Formats: sequence, structure tokens, C-alpha cells
Amino acid sequence: MSDDYNMSMRKFLKQVGVTSQKAIEEALRKAGDTGGRPFDVKVVLSIDELGLEHVVTGTIKGEDA
Repeated sequence: MSDDYNMSMRKFLKQVGVTSQKAIEEALRKAGDTGGRPFDVKVVLSIDELGLEHVVTGTIKGEDA
């Protein structure tokens, strides 16, 4: 794989990680005291031109007060 490919992939994945974390943290702040309860999460990655739809699911635990 080329250097341009590797750099564009890393840049995209870094942006996804950083912006997703910020969005989750903001939502948890707005929710207030979540009492440490778990939240089911789902991320859907799609590339229409390649017919790709990749789903990742998991759980994020809210903060304890």
C-alpha cells in the first residue's frame, strides 16, 4: 500500500476517533449524572462507492457521580 493511502487512512481514522469521543463526552455531560450505567453504542461506517457497510457495537459506561 502506498504512503498516500496509509496517511489518508490514518488521518480519517484519527478524525473519527477524536470527533466521536468529543461527541460522546458532550452527550454524557448533557445527560448529567448517569450513575455509571452502561449505554449501548453503534457505529456504522459506509462507503457507498464500494458497497461497504461495517457496523461496530459496544457498551460505554457512564461516569459515577
